[in-house]
Amino acid sequence: MGQEPRTLPPSPNWYCGRCSDAVPGGLFGFAARTSVFLVRVGPGAGTTPGTPPFRVVGELVGHTERVSGFSFSHHPDQYNLCATSSDDGTVKIWDVETKSVVTEHALHQHTISALHWSPRVKDLIVSGDEKGVVFCYWLNRNDSQHLFIEPRTIFCLTCSPHHEDLVAIGYKDGMVVIIDISKKGEVTHRLRGHDDEIHSIAWCPLPGEDCLSINQEEDSEESAVPNGKVIAEAPVTKGCYLATGSKDQTIRIWSCSRGRGVMVLKLPFLKRRGGGVDPTVKERLWLTLYWPKNQPTQLVSSCFGGEMLLWDLTQSWRRKYTLFSPSADGQNHSRIVFSLCPLQTEDGKHLLLSTSMDRDVRTASHHALLLHHPRLPCAEGLLSSPSAEPSGAGSAAAGWAGGRGLRGGSPRFCLWTLCWHPNKEGCLAFGTDDGKVGLYDTYSSKPPQISSTYHKKTVYTLAWGPPVPPMSLGGEGDRPSLTLYSCGGEGIVLQHNPWKLSGEAFDINKLIRDTNSIKYKLPVHTEISWKADGRVMALGNEDGSIEVFQVPNLRLLCTIQQHHKLVNAIAWHHEHGSQPELSCLVASGSNNAVIYVHSLKAVLESNPESPVTITEPYRTLSGHTAKITGLAWSPHHDGRLVSASYDGTAQVWDALREEPLYNFRGHRGRLLCVAWSPLDPDCIYSGADDFCVYRWLASMQNHSRPPQGKKSIELEKKRLSQPKQKPKKKKKPTSRAPLKQESPGGNEDESPKESEKGAPLENGVSDQDQDCEDDAREPEPPFSGEPVIYTVLSSGFEKSKITINNKVTALKKESPKEKTEALIKKRKARSMLPLSTSLDHRSKEELHRDCLVLATAQTHAKPNAQKLNEDVSADLEERFHLGLFTDRASLYRMIETEGKGHLENGHPELFHQLMLWKGDLKGVLQTAAERGELTDNLVAMAPVAGYQVWLWAVEAFAKQLCLQEQHVKAASYLLYAHKVYEAVELLRCHHFYREAIAVAKARLRPEDPVLKDLYLSWGSILERDGHYALAAKCYLGATSAYDAAKVLAKKGDATSLRTAAELATIAGESELSASLALRCAQELLLAKNWVAAQDALGLHDSLQGQRLVFCLLELLCWRLEEKQPAEGRSCSAVHHAWATRTQGPFVQTVMTAWRGAFRVDSPEQCRDALQKLQDVKYPSATSNTPFRQAAPGHCKIVHIDTKVKNANTFLRLGCDHLRDKLGDPSPATAALKSLEAFFLYGRLYEIWWSLSRPGPESGVWVRAAHSTPSVEQNLPEDSAQAEAPSRPPSPGLSLTEESKHVLSACQRLFSEQHASLQSTQRTIAGAQETLAEMIRQHQKSQLCKAAASDSNSNEPSVAEQAHSRPSSPCKEEKNEPVSLLELTKTLTEANERMAKFPESIKAWLFPDVLECCLILLHIGSQCPGSVNQETLQQAQELLQKYSHTRAYKRYCQTLRT
Repeated sequence: MGQEPRTLPPSPNWYCGRCSDAVPGGLFGFAARTSVFLVRVGPGAGTTPGTPPFRVVGELVGHTERVSGFSFSHHPDQYNLCATSSDDGTVKIWDVETKSVVTEHALHQHTISALHWSPRVKDLIVSGDEKGVVFCYWLNRNDSQHLFIEPRTIFCLTCSPHHEDLVAIGYKDGMVVIIDISKKGEVTHRLRGHDDEIHSIAWCPLPGEDCLSINQEEDSEESAVPNGKVIAEAPVTKGCYLATGSKDQTIRIWSCSRGRGVMVLKLPFLKRRGGGVDPTVKERLWLTLYWPKNQPTQLVSSCFGGEMLLWDLTQSWRRKYTLFSPSADGQNHSRIVFSLCPLQTEDGKHLLLSTSMDRDVRTASHHALLLHHPRLPCAEGLLSSPSAEPSGAGSAAAGWAGGRGLRGGSPRFCLWTLCWHPNKEGCLAFGTDDGKVGLYDTYSSKPPQISSTYHKKTVYTLAWGPPVPPMSLGGEGDRPSLTLYSCGGEGIVLQHNPWKLSGEAFDINKLIRDTNSIKYKLPVHTEISWKADGRVMALGNEDGSIEVFQVPNLRLLCTIQQHHKLVNAIAWHHEHGSQPELSCLVASGSNNAVIYVHSLKAVLESNPESPVTITEPYRTLSGHTAKITGLAWSPHHDGRLVSASYDGTAQVWDALREEPLYNFRGHRGRLLCVAWSPLDPDCIYSGADDFCVYRWLASMQNHSRPPQGKKSIELEKKRLSQPKQKPKKKKKPTSRAPLKQESPGGNEDESPKESEKGAPLENGVSDQDQDCEDDAREPEPPFSGEPVIYTVLSSGFEKSKITINNKVTALKKESPKEKTEALIKKRKARSMLPLSTSLDHRSKEELHRDCLVLATAQTHAKPNAQKLNEDVSADLEERFHLGLFTDRASLYRMIETEGKGHLENGHPELFHQLMLWKGDLKGVLQTAAERGELTDNLVAMAPVAGYQVWLWAVEAFAKQLCLQEQHVKAASYLLYAHKVYEAVELLRCHHFYREAIAVAKARLRPEDPVLKDLYLSWGSILERDGHYALAAKCYLGATSAYDAAKVLAKKGDATSLRTAAELATIAGESELSASLALRCAQELLLAKNWVAAQDALGLHDSLQGQRLVFCLLELLCWRLEEKQPAEGRSCSAVHHAWATRTQGPFVQTVMTAWRGAFRVDSPEQCRDALQKLQDVKYPSATSNTPFRQAAPGHCKIVHIDTKVKNANTFLRLGCDHLRDKLGDPSPATAALKSLEAFFLYGRLYEIWWSLSRPGPESGVWVRAAHSTPSVEQNLPEDSAQAEAPSRPPSPGLSLTEESKHVLSACQRLFSEQHASLQSTQRTIAGAQETLAEMIRQHQKSQLCKAAASDSNSNEPSVAEQAHSRPSSPCKEEKNEPVSLLELTKTLTEANERMAKFPESIKAWLFPDVLECCLILLHIGSQCPGSVNQETLQQAQELLQKYSHTRAYKRYCQTLRT
């Protein structure tokens, strides 16, 4: 037997992707609550033969919240290093030999959910959190890298064992990504297939993809590649396989070279003894994986109910699996498995360790497919009641406060206390936190028996004893020899019949009252203990007294008045000592930290007739510094006692000599219980709220007494380092906290051990939720606490150590959970009678005076009693709080006083409640209405006072709500009183039109004018605000379709106009429909969507003429686009098919389109079409007329009827024939001039570019010396206003006769009137630009004024900047600054000149006259004699007269030189 204490560790944490790990040599570690426990497995554990080969060799303590990840370094020279992550936001690196932190970082800002130490890089630790942030931390160089791959919750991650830069990450939504950390987290593959959270990721142990013979035809996923491009597959030897397990009940094998899944394994539903698991409940599944080393064709996985499966991957189509230990009942886990961890022991054996929800750590061999019997059981919660079986050789049981006991298929309870039957082997009694008492046969698989009588609160103590009446009144064969006694938190002791637990249990208080003729209230019982011979029973009470009763009638023998606080433990000395008188010793401990030992030998031998009171102890054991929680006499010694205390130690005493012998300080928490081994005289078991059970030897302890002074303070700090237990969420416990704690001062009626009750959170699931944790779990269980420095005895293995800078790389921020916990603490309810309560907390003298005054008042209140004197009456009136104990009038006075206090303190709701208690409901309503404090509850209670009162209250409350701007709620209350019109008007006045219409339409007649008025009012407001579609709905609701169409058309876009036209057509508004359809077509014409424009015109028959015009425009535009180069054509135009088939003369094309598309064929149809074209009217254009309205005007000019066949003449020779048709004067003369000018403008540019083209050949405009004129060819219609090419013409070029004809006609471009108009427009534009520049300069100078004053003298000052202001066009040459006055004058004069021009000139566009002059002069200089001198002279005069801008002056200077 070793010298170190043996430890039963807490259960491993649940719902963690990686909470356990192991390294060669048999060292296994797992995360449990806020610590990591290190366990030696195999021969190195040093266990005795026949015991499980496990030994806890250390604990890593330092985190303050739950440890969420744990990983060893798997590099041979640093097996002694490991990494942990916690919900406290830190990642710590540990040395397991020294149990100390090497370094840590707090880089994460959110809860860390995954961690792994890279198997390829010695110092790389990768961690991820619930917000999707990944941190790579390099230990040796103390460097880190932040990666944010996906905004998803990370569930697990695993570094590749073959490539040092690859990391696989599994997310909560089922996504799996593989990233390359060397490329800043670049995603190499996104693996989609799972539809629920990823629990585990395992890389294939061998690189390459030739280790598995998987046919690609078997892939269940589509073989689609991104962007629809098929890429060549890489050789399979370059990739690697990856396995993922998900909550969706599937395992998927992925190919990293192909980036897709190659195999899907569906978990089977296995039938087990005692029932199976519902396959539809996915919450009960945690699918963890392990891919055995050097065995790529096998894969181990968990299953639904704790089973473990070995999958054969060689034949994927068979989906073959083998169950571990299929025939061994009880060898598998009974609940879901959370982690699988391979381990190699010191003797070379390969084991597979698994942790489960059943709180066992089991070993298995995947080679033999067996789960070995050795297992490491773990504690389920706080050890509250250890008990050794008297009749069994070493059998023991323990109750877990906050855990779940009685495993093995039986119902699970939160046990609090246990007690073995003294005689019947295997019979175990238990008590639970919810007041149940039952029996369990440990040698049977039957469920436990539960007593039909429950305690109201937690059962704290159980004891077997002889039966007492009425259970003892039967014969020997009708009653048991021993019955079960239970003491609950409510202070009652019940006697249960173990033969008939379904019967009623008896309260022994009734027997105590009857036997001892007690009339007063019995004390609240907190502890029960029977003497070994069964003749005497001791009851501990809340007031600190201990009562000793004699069977069978429970006659009171004596009362021990020694303790002054709640009694927590009572223990009788055993009967088999060397001194018989020692059996009369009884030890007791309470909240005052002192143990008293009393000898009852004299009392038991004398058997007094009346109870005796004992006030002096036999022995006093002092030394503990906190409450006593447990006592146990050694069965191997005389007078040796062990005690457990809240000071964190267990003390062994020599009670007879009052000497402390040994003190155990191994726990990190408060001790809750202690028990002496029935076999080993030196062995003691203890349990604490650190979730650990220790087996220690008394003689091996280094301390003899509890710590005092500084040592006590250090131990208290160690104890306080334990994570604080958080309260349950479902309900606030009313019974005691985790252990026996003194009641708060002032609450004299508090139940015994009230403060001991508390259900700690274990493994992330609370007690009350553990029955439901299969249905709904919380993956981030809350834990909190302070860092602990605690060194457990180190293991005997030697590893190389490294020295690393212990430096935190990020400041630890304040945990947000601490703030949240503080904010959500439930506030104590405000007292309804605070004044009376405060008066009851005065000094003792005042309270005594209250009692005297109250007694006097009650005496004089009796019949025939004398009246109160004035002093007593004054005292009674002054002490109004005594009205609670006197007559009703005094009570009313007290209520009024309390109510006034509530109003003064701003709590009218409490005043209302007090008045309701008094019964004055109408007065409450009136007061609340006057103060504007009516509430829903008060109005709801108003019908109690009558209908009229309720009606008045509803109206008053509606007015109050209006003042509070809760108009909708006020309208609802008006509707409660059937005031519909008032409610509608209220909503309308405050612009709640939608609600008002809903109410009116639901409660009023359809023909009610109020409804139409609401629609029209709302529609006008919406129209004003620009919500045209909703306004149209309102007008339609008011049956005004005309207004609806008009408002829809206000938007002005093509879609709105078409919808408005269709709506007008449906409503029968023909004229409006036609106008809207034409507007829609004009909008579409601007977008060159000819098809949609024709469809819009087709909405109305009266628009046939416009359809013909638009057809002509489309054909003309298409003909012009054909002549442009390919890069200059419009790519957004949408043409009809017939428009693109333009072969032959233009007129023939037009006639063909009209015949085919518009049925214009017969002479009658032609005349009808001509009439419709003549009926088409367009308003006269102005300078503000948009092009889409002016364009059809040009079409009217070139109006073609069925007799006109000379369209080519128009295109070739100009517009003279059109002028003849129009006559002179004509309203369309200005439009004709505009069209003719642009026609000549285009021809002028063609001639210019023909002369400037490199290597020109003979064409329409230019004739080479060696060639003859060719036929007409397509010419580019390029009208770019770029600088004229300076390339000289090639020798031997001359202009054709057609060019000369065009040049002679160009004199029509030299319009003096248009040149003056364009010059004025340029002057206005230049002045406006100069003004804008002045404004910008002024703003800049204002902003820089402060900076300019402090700048260096070398920088230009603000005054210097003012001289660089922009100049006006008229002063450009001199570069003189222009003043605002001059600029304004120039702009005014130009606007005056602009107003004098006729509207016809300003409305129709005209080519730039000066530009045409420059081009003509250039052609004349290139080809002398081609342009007559009169035309050249006119061009030069226009340039000299109107070329004010710098650009034209530069061109003029070029031409002159």
